[in-house]
Formats: sequence, structure tokens, C-alpha cells
Amino acid sequence: MASAEPRSAPRADGLLHVKTIECRYQGTTVVRNLSITVDDGEIFSLLGPSGCGKTTALRAIAGFEPVYHGTISIRGEVVSRPGYILAPERRRLGMVFQDYALFPHLNIYDNVCFGLHKLERKQRHEIAEQMLELVGMQTMKKRFPHELSGGQQQRVSLARALAPRPELILLDEPFSSLDVSLRERLSIEVRNILKQQQTTAIIVTHDQYEAFAMGDAVGVMKEGTIVQLDTPYNLYHEPQNRFVAEFIGQGRFLNGTLLGPNQIETEIGIITSEKKFLHPKGTALDVLLRPDDLVPDDKGDLVAQVVQKAFKGAEILYTLQLPSGLTLLSLFPSHHNHEIGERVTVRIAAKHLVAFATRPAGGNAE
Repeated sequence: MASAEPRSAPRADGLLHVKTIECRYQGTTVVRNLSITVDDGEIFSLLGPSGCGKTTALRAIAGFEPVYHGTISIRGEVVSRPGYILAPERRRLGMVFQDYALFPHLNIYDNVCFGLHKLERKQRHEIAEQMLELVGMQTMKKRFPHELSGGQQQRVSLARALAPRPELILLDEPFSSLDVSLRERLSIEVRNILKQQQTTAIIVTHDQYEAFAMGDAVGVMKEGTIVQLDTPYNLYHEPQNRFVAEFIGQGRFLNGTLLGPNQIETEIGIITSEKKFLHPKGTALDVLLRPDDLVPDDKGDLVAQVVQKAFKGAEILYTLQLPSGLTLLSLFPSHHNHEIGERVTVRIAAKHLVAFATRPAGGNAE
């Protein structure tokens, strides 16, 4: 699994090692102290808001940006360090861009063959046919890019990147120009293709669904560095800080006071969690309630009014207002179709309750 810990020497099983790199843009440091290790066959997602430095980090790995501190190594060979940068074409990397970057004057077959010019014609043909079949575009190989949909162009872009058998595929916001349903479907399809080829990949995205659907591991970036690297499950259920908790998923924070290892008193009552908190009794907490922490229950002890609803197919996301004026989010099965203004009853079912201390017991806020 990918690691964010700096290492004094590359692991034997690691393909890519990024060690404490710093990158700058127009004199401003945009990536700082960034360290990751990606193993063979792993797909690693770099997730973060716009301006956090994730694309700059990807460009440094590709060889398009210099590093001012630290090193980048591929298969144990240093390819970037201060004052030295190995050319991108010598790094055995494949790139898949946001805008596809296909050659408009070449048909699909010739686009895929473009990076195979050093091979014999028969070998080029065999590889191109194999790649087009892999991405489901073999029947369209004589078409030109403008004749394809966005999703089809992205498949061709992936086929072209895979054709030279690169050590590593880099994907820069590859689905951001597509509509939501196509983006979700294509991210799963691309992951399956990469896994079938046992290809190591890094995807940069601001979309958590893409990061979770694609990545074996996900690194969440803030202000140029990774603040948590973990599995998608742990990022959602065990965020290490408030930034990750707010960036991943949806939810509302409540003020709370710790009564015991797994009990927190809040304005909506005492919440009991399977997770135990190690803070002293009386510690003030910010408690995060996600939509899946509030479930419909006719016998529940919370009565709220529906103020907003968003139909999501199998589920409906309700914004609920309590008598106190507090609003919370709750996911209902879609057959629980309530109108705005209607009152519903819910209960808290927070097995993996997320909470952060705001001040120690009897102390002042930090």
C-alpha cells in the first residue's frame, strides 16, 4: 500500500518514491515536504481542493516541473532532485490528460500507434489492436477524435498511454469534463482496465468519488502536503483532523461534552458510540454527524421537519430542521418519500462517531 512516510532508501517493492519534495510556482512554494511511495500494480489517488498543489506534484513526478528540495525516484533511479531533472520521455511514464490531448488530424488507430513509432509495423499493429480492444474502441478505430463522445475520447487517451507499456500512468483530472453519471461509470471501468494490465497509476482529482472509486489508497492534500493517507473507508470513518472530516463526505458539527469513553452529551441528547474516546471526562468536543448517522425510525426520539430534499435514486438526502433550529442531514431509502414541511422521526446510529476535542476538561479552547 502507498505510504506517506519519508524513507531513507527506496523499498525493493516500491516503484515510485517521492521524498520530502518542494515545488514552487512563480516564486511561491505550492508543494512542501511531500513524501509518498507507490508500489507495483497500485492505484494511488491524490485528492484535494483546487490550489492545494496536487497537479504541481503530478507534473513534478512526470518531469514537467523541477523540485527545489527532496528527490523523486523510479525503480531506485533518481529522476528529479534540486538542479537535475530527467526528461519526461525518458521516465517510461504514460499521461492521461483532462482534455484528452488526442491529435485531431489522426484517426483513433493512428493516435494509439503514435508512441510506438520505434517498433516494426506488425508489432505496432498488434499492440494498437490489443489496446483498442481492451478499452472497447476497436470498432471505432477509423474515426477521428471529433466524431467521438467525451467518454470515448478518454478511453482512446488511456489506450494511447498504455500502448508503450509504461512503468507508471499519471492521470490528471481525467474525468472532470464529463457529466456525473459518465464520470462515475468511467472511473470504475478505467480502474478495471488498469488492474487487468497490472499497471501502476496515480490519479489527481478534486472529486472524492473518483478518488475512492479508483484508488487503493488516497492521499488528501492541503496547502501543498498530504494531511492523511489512508484507505477510502478510513478517510470517511476515521478522519485524523477536522479538515479531512469536512472535505470527505457531508455532515454537520455539534458542540458536545464527553461524559465517558463512548458517551457524548449534545444539544440533541446523549450520543453513544462504539468508538471510544481517550480524552478526560468533561472534554469539549466538536461532534460530526454524517447523513448515514441519522436513520429513519418511527420510534426514534428526534422529530424534525423536512426543509430540503435531494433525490439520489436509491436514497433521498433530506435536510432536517430540529425544533431548536439546528439543521442536520439524513439519508432515507428512496421509498421514504417525504414532502418539504413534513415532520419525520429519526434516531442516531453513529457506530463510527467522529469527534475532535476543542478544549480540555475545565480548560480554555486552544
